[in-house]
Amino acid sequence: MVAMTELTKEQVTEALEKVIDPEIGRPISELNMIGEIEITDTELRVQILLTIAGCPMRGDIEAQARRALNEVKGERELVLTMTPMTDEQRSELREKLSGPTRENPFTKPGSLTRIYAITSGKGGVGKSSITTNLAAAMAAQGLKVGVLDADIYGFSIPRMLGVENAPTIIDGMIVPPLAHGVKVISIGMFVPEGEPVVWRGPMLHRALQQFLTDVHWGDLDALLLDLPPGTGDVAISLAGLLPDSEIIVVTTPQVAAAEVAGRAGAIAAQTHQRVLGVIENMSYLPGPDGTRVELFGSGGGEQVSNELSELLGYQVPLLGMVPIDIALRQGADSGQPAATASGDSESGRTLTEIAQQLAKRARGLAGRQLGVQPL
Repeated sequence: MVAMTELTKEQVTEALEKVIDPEIGRPISELNMIGEIEITDTELRVQILLTIAGCPMRGDIEAQARRALNEVKGERELVLTMTPMTDEQRSELREKLSGPTRENPFTKPGSLTRIYAITSGKGGVGKSSITTNLAAAMAAQGLKVGVLDADIYGFSIPRMLGVENAPTIIDGMIVPPLAHGVKVISIGMFVPEGEPVVWRGPMLHRALQQFLTDVHWGDLDALLLDLPPGTGDVAISLAGLLPDSEIIVVTTPQVAAAEVAGRAGAIAAQTHQRVLGVIENMSYLPGPDGTRVELFGSGGGEQVSNELSELLGYQVPLLGMVPIDIALRQGADSGQPAATASGDSESGRTLTEIAQQLAKRARGLAGRQLGVQPL
């Protein structure tokens, strides 16, 4: 414990460097969230500035601050107040985080974020389940991960990841909520429950653009995009907004599904994107005796892999075959991805293995300063 006569404002500020804003992921000392500090022989008064009046992370920040300050206050009484920022302070914070103008951080020189566009030829193949499980598994391996729910009409990512808090808005900048260590944004966070989204192409493009420029993603290792099925407006818009994104195609073993999935991957030939690989979902139903029942046939994933390899002129591997598993469905409904749930499931293990393949890939080189000087 620090004696009462030894405590200074600098020591208090240093103690508060341990307090991390859960949404932004940076110390409150860096975010100008420390207000007035008053020290007397009997009291330590500290003001914490919250980004908004109804900050969903208030309890977490206050608990962290109390723990940090209890270590240095000595015998003094701690009086901690939580006060919303003024409009001017919020504006300064927004500029500190994203700069004076809003830009797409993933196309700026120096961005090393790997961007994975998860797509499928048709709906119902489990593309969103694959996305959420891969994201949660990658975050569990220590990566900084974000998910952009680009399925504007059929959004389901918030439920599948168990998102409980709405995004925080700081002077027009959107701070995405965190779930299972993953930053998440979805149009489902901005429309009333049960209300459909009825937008045409230009509005879809603008919404996706705002999700890239107005959301504070921070420095991500990987951004996963949950695309709608098919090759419509969203796929085309994201290819333009994120030209360095890599495509992962999800299919089922069924021949009819594989044929459509191949077309979803073939768009890469026109958009000049790279297809990273294929994931076959619902591959088989494991029996208690170790047998496999192929309810939807077999070979669909391999078929798509071979067709895309021939079409694109490079190897498009089959990344994995995910079995039918009740744990996968239960996890999606409860917001607890099977890949990181405490129970043991075959689908969870398979998705974790695929996530490990993605996690081993080095961060992108697009725009990196290599320090090479011309002779």
